[in-house]
Amino acid sequence: MKYYLIAGEASGDLHASHLMASLKRYDREASFRCIGGDMMCAQGGELLMHYKDLAYMGIIPVVLHARTILRGMARCRQDILQWRPDVVVLVDYPGFNLKIARFVKDNTHIPVHYYISPKIWAWKEYRIRDIRRYVDEMFSILPFEKEFYEGRHGYPIHYVGNPTLDEVRAFQNATPVCPESFRSENGLDGRPIIAILAGSRRQEISDNLLRMMEAAEPYAGTHQLVLAAAPGIDDDFYMRCTKGKAIAMLRGKTFQLLSVSEAALVTSGTATLETALFRVPQVVCYYMKAGVLASLARRVVLKIPYISLVNLVAGKEVVPELVAHQMTVRNVRSHLGTILPGGTQRQVQLDGYSLVAERLGNAGAPGNAARLMLACLGKKP
Repeated sequence: MKYYLIAGEASGDLHASHLMASLKRYDREASFRCIGGDMMCAQGGELLMHYKDLAYMGIIPVVLHARTILRGMARCRQDILQWRPDVVVLVDYPGFNLKIARFVKDNTHIPVHYYISPKIWAWKEYRIRDIRRYVDEMFSILPFEKEFYEGRHGYPIHYVGNPTLDEVRAFQNATPVCPESFRSENGLDGRPIIAILAGSRRQEISDNLLRMMEAAEPYAGTHQLVLAAAPGIDDDFYMRCTKGKAIAMLRGKTFQLLSVSEAALVTSGTATLETALFRVPQVVCYYMKAGVLASLARRVVLKIPYISLVNLVAGKEVVPELVAHQMTVRNVRSHLGTILPGGTQRQVQLDGYSLVAERLGNAGAPGNAARLMLACLGKKP
């Protein structure tokens, strides 16, 4: 079968590549054309455009590059008509992908499948109208989305498991980490590690990193701070954000770092779930400056009870969330003390992590999604 996949950022490229690998296992005649990245190409995807040519976020960047985005969308539409795939598979990236879904449904009889739902439960819930009209099958990776879509909106979806669980389990099974060797190879001493995961975007890092470091400073005598650097963020930027404070920095070794850490300070996002799956107690930190961003944060928080995936999956507060004005050095420091060994909340968090793992279910999300897609398309896996 012919699969047309569209992913608009690095995480989508990763998840789509794993889905492609699973589709190839169950469909020996699978061929792929895509908008995506290097990982999708490595799985045999014929690339129309790289996601980096379209990956603009925020109002101002989108406006400034509107012509580029519109040209890319037009190329994608024309390419779908010419290639005539058996299915179009959309991966997150809703601003672009929902427009493509509408075009496909209005102009062809090609089924549209969506892998990794847009987070409409957090904001832009009105997008359910487009999803209902233009998406034939939705494959969710978050268990609470099933109740949101089916219970709240009467739109049936498939929960296939969570790929982050697959990635963490695969790492743990394939790459045992020796703490002593890890420290020696990366210039770290024998003190316990407090990991800092300060986000993947410059604004997140600029807003959060220094505060996170200052919160952990009183523990610097007994612990060492280690920063997981984000891809695409240069060392000079981190140097400006840390202002010369004592912190080690590692690149491309987040899973190794979490494997040997005693506690972590983490901005909201997939990193909170990764930290939980490595069973590292954490404080979720997400500072926003006053004004528009803080107002937006309040509107989102009013719609959902939590911002971290850990708490959303658990359905209760497992990890503390310090958002906007609550994210102060004093608050972070206070919560950090409770999750270090001997702290009152450390075991509480670890017990909560067991609930999160239980609700995520078994590993195998890409394979589950591939089998379900083929079944929905009338092809026996």
